[in-house]
Amino acid sequence: MMKIQAQSNIPTDFGMFSMYAFSEEASDWNPHFALVSENTDFNETVNVRFHSECITGEIFHSKKCECGQQLDAAMKFMAENGGVIIYLRQEGRNIGIINKLKAYALQEKGFDTVEANLKLGLPADGRNFDIAVEILKILKIQKINLLTNNPDKLKSLENTGVILDRRLPLEIDSNEVNESYLVKKKDYFGHLLEKV
Repeated sequence: MMKIQAQSNIPTDFGMFSMYAFSEEASDWNPHFALVSENTDFNETVNVRFHSECITGEIFHSKKCECGQQLDAAMKFMAENGGVIIYLRQEGRNIGIINKLKAYALQEKGFDTVEANLKLGLPADGRNFDIAVEILKILKIQKINLLTNNPDKLKSLENTGVILDRRLPLEIDSNEVNESYLVKKKDYFGHLLEKV
């Protein structure tokens, strides 16, 4: 069972957030997080984003994906409207940064994002959103709007007791590098994208 191991207020470029670290053990160096905007009312329908870690996109501003831009947009939205970002340590669709870089190397040889993972003997998408639902329950959040384009995140809420009021799209314009990646997300994973 996960529990809150630490909590502190974090002033950001977008506004003030309360940051919670969740793990089973206090010694875990890679906890999951919840960033709660200061104007969030848990008694109302809460805006929520399930966001998986992306070191390359969020820290190094890689143009191969839109993850960093999505995180920034989600933080801005939550700061303005109230809400919670649940930040999951599932780098590279949960294959880890080393395997992600190996997959990137295969993509440079012509494989797409799914083919590269499969060639490495890894799942196309190994993420699990049960942890995010568990965090919602620990925070006693009962009804949400989910900021996502991913149908798997919507399905993860089924039969959990957490009520999904509506989906809020979070679509980022493609660039010259990631357009084929976004097309693959739409065609293979069924992401709800209108701009590609």
